[in-house]
Amino acid sequence: MPRAPGSWFVVTLALGASTLAAAPARLSRGPFLQLATPSSIQVKWRTDVANISEVRYGTNLNDLNQSATGSVATNRHGVAITNLSPGRLYYYSVGSPGVVLTNGPGVFFKTAPAEGSRLRTRIWALGDSGYTNQNAAAVRDAYFAFTASRHTDVWLMLGDNAYTGGTDGLYQNAVFDTYPTLLRQTTLWSTIGNQETAGSANPPASIAYFEIFNFPMQGEAGGEPSGSERYYSFNHGNVHFICLDSMTSSRAEGSPMMTWLEADLLRNTSDWTIAFWHHPAYSKGNRDSDVAMEQIEMRLNAVTLLETYGVDLVLAGHCHSYERSYLIDGHYGLSSTFLTNYFKDPGDGRLDGGGAYTKATLGPAGHEGAVYVVAGSGSSLNSGPFNHPVMFLSKSVPGSVVIDVHANRMEAKFLRETGQIDDYFTLIKGVGPLTVQATQVDSTQLRLSWTTVADRTYHLQRSENPGPPWSDVGDPLMGDGGMATTTISLTGDQEKSFFRVYTPED
Repeated sequence: MPRAPGSWFVVTLALGASTLAAAPARLSRGPFLQLATPSSIQVKWRTDVANISEVRYGTNLNDLNQSATGSVATNRHGVAITNLSPGRLYYYSVGSPGVVLTNGPGVFFKTAPAEGSRLRTRIWALGDSGYTNQNAAAVRDAYFAFTASRHTDVWLMLGDNAYTGGTDGLYQNAVFDTYPTLLRQTTLWSTIGNQETAGSANPPASIAYFEIFNFPMQGEAGGEPSGSERYYSFNHGNVHFICLDSMTSSRAEGSPMMTWLEADLLRNTSDWTIAFWHHPAYSKGNRDSDVAMEQIEMRLNAVTLLETYGVDLVLAGHCHSYERSYLIDGHYGLSSTFLTNYFKDPGDGRLDGGGAYTKATLGPAGHEGAVYVVAGSGSSLNSGPFNHPVMFLSKSVPGSVVIDVHANRMEAKFLRETGQIDDYFTLIKGVGPLTVQATQVDSTQLRLSWTTVADRTYHLQRSENPGPPWSDVGDPLMGDGGMATTTISLTGDQEKSFFRVYTPED
């Protein structure tokens, strides 16, 4: 209707969403870390609305003076940060240009150390943790209390991370809402289990597992390029990790995965080799390794290759129990065919028991023995006969596995949900019986040297006779996995002396 001169009226407009001011984004997942190398890392997170991705980072919490930015607006963010320094702590924030969604002293990552470096490495292995229940929370809390302020360098998930069916929503509950602090500080490496595929051996590429994770396909984290995120390898210091796919890839001899595995093992020169996948090669838990084809084929084909090229430790889940083998080699048949000559060491592997397991060679060397661990009790328990002859210990209790590697020494522990340690063993490589070499420097000086085991205490001792009484010369020395050398001055009545190196662990 036409309006009269001088009159006025109100018009109400219905504004579309595109004309409104953009709502601020909120975090709906993460941040979490992927693809850690000595010089790079990937930061991922999700927001409820799409925006440009930005990560700000730096070595000073109060001065995040560098940034990496995405090029398109998205609500599923992934930003690669490159040109970093090895073994360095970086603080970071995530958000968009001008907007910070999370930061602070607990938001940081450490780059992997330089390949081959022999620094201390803590590894947490967690299997079948995907039920969001009291057991899962207790296992998590027990590990957090155990590790306390000690940083977790490598985090391995052994499959069945989200029950039942591995959907994106289940992953949110079982992984992202359960371990938010650790996810933003330590890279998560996983293998694919039957829950990730809802039981399918041929899942579509659209399953949540493939969207959530980014694993090295081109050897960018060390190792042979696999061309697949289903199986891959990476290095952390002096440890080479191999992730295999016992669920969706062919396990047959000569298959692409087995061909890649042999090429990767041929290339490997690391001091230590740790392999992990979902279906255990040896088990008498609720999944019998004499019956299930996944387990039989992994034992016949993967284990054969791994032992030929010198694997040290193999981790798996699937069975909701804990089982740990002796140091063994060469057993690829049914449990009924196991013979005592397959033992490389039939002891307990404990320093306070029968002694550590030992391997003569530091680095890859075929058929010196490996330990096999089933760690599938991260949230659920099942029983079984638990009578596989390769196993030193089998039990159905909740827990996870903590592995510490330092130079030529590995310490592994099964940590209960109560905080109790129910099993432990030590594996030492590259050191035989303690032998001391003596070199005359001059008429009054003698140089003594010996190969050490990391974290073992050595006492240099002197006696006036070939036997006791022995007395310490100087302070005890702590081994670092290399050669220890000390020079002794002989004067006066010390010219007639006998020396030995003693360690309380022997």
